[in-house]
Amino acid sequence: MGDQGRCRSAAEPDFWRQVVRRLGTALIVVDPTGRILAVNPAAERLLGRAAAAMQGEDAHDLLHRDAAGGPVPRGQCPLLRSLAERAEARGEGEICLRGDGRLTAISWSASPLRDDGAFQGMAVLLTDAAGDRSTRRERAAYTRALEDRTERLTLVAEITDVLGQTLEVDEALARLGRLLVPRLADWAAVDLRVGTGQVHRVAVTGPGGRHAAQEDWRERLPQTEVGARSPLVQVLNGGDPVLQREADVAAPAGSALTAAHSGFLRAVGATSAITVPLGSARQVTGALTLVRTDPASPFDTDDLKVVGDIGRRVGLVIDNARRFGRQRAVAEAMQRNLLAPLPRLGRLQLAARYQPAPAGSQVGGDWYDAFELKDGTLALVIGDVVGHDLTAAAGMAQLHGILRSLAWDRTGPPGVVVDRLDDALPAITTVPMATLVLALLEGSPHTGPWTLRWTSAGHPPPLLLAQDGQAQYLEAGQGLLLGAGSGTVGSRPNAAQSLPPGSTLLLYTDGLIEIPGSDLDTGLTRLRHHALALAHEPLDTLCDQLLDRMPPGSTDDVALLALRLPS
Repeated sequence: MGDQGRCRSAAEPDFWRQVVRRLGTALIVVDPTGRILAVNPAAERLLGRAAAAMQGEDAHDLLHRDAAGGPVPRGQCPLLRSLAERAEARGEGEICLRGDGRLTAISWSASPLRDDGAFQGMAVLLTDAAGDRSTRRERAAYTRALEDRTERLTLVAEITDVLGQTLEVDEALARLGRLLVPRLADWAAVDLRVGTGQVHRVAVTGPGGRHAAQEDWRERLPQTEVGARSPLVQVLNGGDPVLQREADVAAPAGSALTAAHSGFLRAVGATSAITVPLGSARQVTGALTLVRTDPASPFDTDDLKVVGDIGRRVGLVIDNARRFGRQRAVAEAMQRNLLAPLPRLGRLQLAARYQPAPAGSQVGGDWYDAFELKDGTLALVIGDVVGHDLTAAAGMAQLHGILRSLAWDRTGPPGVVVDRLDDALPAITTVPMATLVLALLEGSPHTGPWTLRWTSAGHPPPLLLAQDGQAQYLEAGQGLLLGAGSGTVGSRPNAAQSLPPGSTLLLYTDGLIEIPGSDLDTGLTRLRHHALALAHEPLDTLCDQLLDRMPPGSTDDVALLALRLPS
C-alpha cells in the first residue's frame, strides 16, 4: 500500500485503537473521579493485573502505596490532584502495588481528555522507573520514528493540497520549495525536460529561499545515454528513485549533465541526496533532488519512499499545468484573432483592449467591435458571452459575425437589430445567453454634430466623459439580455444622447468593474473616478491605465472600447 493509502487508514477509528493496543508504553484511562475505564496490554504487564480486574476500580485505592507498602492518603496523591485541577501532570518514582503483591516504582504522565470541551478524565502513561535506560532509549527512538513518519505523511498530504490549488508551473514550484525546505531537506532542486533530449534546472530552494544563482546552468544541457552512472540521468530516463550517501555524492562525474549536477551537490555541501522522477516511469516530466547537509541526519529508505511519492504527485501537477497553459494560449490567440481591427474614420479616435483573465482562470467570451455601416454610421459593440472556456470564445465569434451581418443588412434603430439577433440566437448559434451594447454614432466623422443611439441587452452602461470634467453613465436603453426570451420582436428599448465635441465614450465588460468581495456600485464608482483622472490622457494611455489600476482579485477577462470625438 502507498503512503496515500496509509494516510487514509490513519483517519479511521480502528487504526487508533490498534495503536493503543500495540503501544509499548503502559496506558490507563481514568474518569473524572479516578476510576479506571480502560487499560492497554502494556499496562497489564507492568502492573501484573488483568484489565478486567482493574476496570471500574479506583486507581488510587487499588494501586498507590507508600515505600513501606501502606496506603497513601488521598490528599497526598498527585494524580487525584491533577484530576481535580483538570491539568496535565507527571510524577517520578511513585510506588504501585502489582497484582502479585510486589511493589514497583513507576514514572507517570497524565493528560486531560476532553470531548467538545467537556472534561472526560485522564490518559495516564506509566513507565517502569527501575527499568534499564536502554529500554527507555529504544522507546524514545520508536516514538520519534512514529513522529517522523507522521510528519512525512502530513507533508505529502499538504503538498498534494497546496499544489492542487494552482495551474501555473512557476507558482507550483515556488510552493513546493517552501514546503520541502527546511521541513524535509536543506536544499531542493527541480529539473524539467525541455523539448527533445534537453533538461533545464528551473528552481532551486535553499535555507534562505529561492536561490537564483544555483538555477543558472548557463545553457540547457542534453540528456546523456541511458546507461550513464548518474542518478539524475537515470530518473530522467524513467529509472527508479535514487538515494545517494556521502561517498556517492563525492563520486566522479561521467558526463556534462552529471558534472553539472555533481557540482551543485558539492556547492551546497551535500552529505546525502535523493533524486526522484517527476511523474511516472511512462511520463517523466523532470526530476526532483533533495539535499541534506548534516552528516548526523542523512536520508534513509523511508525518506526515499516519501520523496518518490511526492515526485509522482508534483509531476502530475506540472503536466496538468503545461496542458492548461497550451490550451489557454490557443484560446487566447483565437480570442485575439477573432477581434477585428478598428476602422480609421476621419478625426474620430478609437482604441480597444482585450485582457485575458488572470493566471489560473480560463479564457472568456468578452469581445468588442467597431465598423462602418452603408450610410457612414459608425457601429460600436461591446459584449460578453456567458461562460469561461473555449465554447464561450467560439460563441463570441458567432455573435460577432451575425451581428455585423444584421447591422449591415438593414438600417434602423439599434434595438431592432439586437431583437433580430436575439430571435436568431437559438437557431444559428451555440450561445445560451449573452450581454451586449450596440451603439450607432451619427454625424460627420470630421465635424459632427454627433448623436449616439444605443440599446443595451443587460450590459453595464457606457461611460461618457466630457471635456469640462463631467462624467455620466448612460443608463437608458436597458433591456433583457440575449437568450432571456423577451418573446416580442421590436420591443427592445432605444436611447439617444448628444455627444459634445472632445468627449470620450467608454464601452467595457463587467470584468473591469466586478471584483470578488466588492459590490457593483463600488466598481462603477471606482471606474468613474479613474476615468475622470485620465480623461485628458491620449486614448491609448487611458485604456492602458484603466486596466493597470484595476484592483487585484479579478477572475474575469476584460474587453474595453474607447471613442474620442474631435474638439
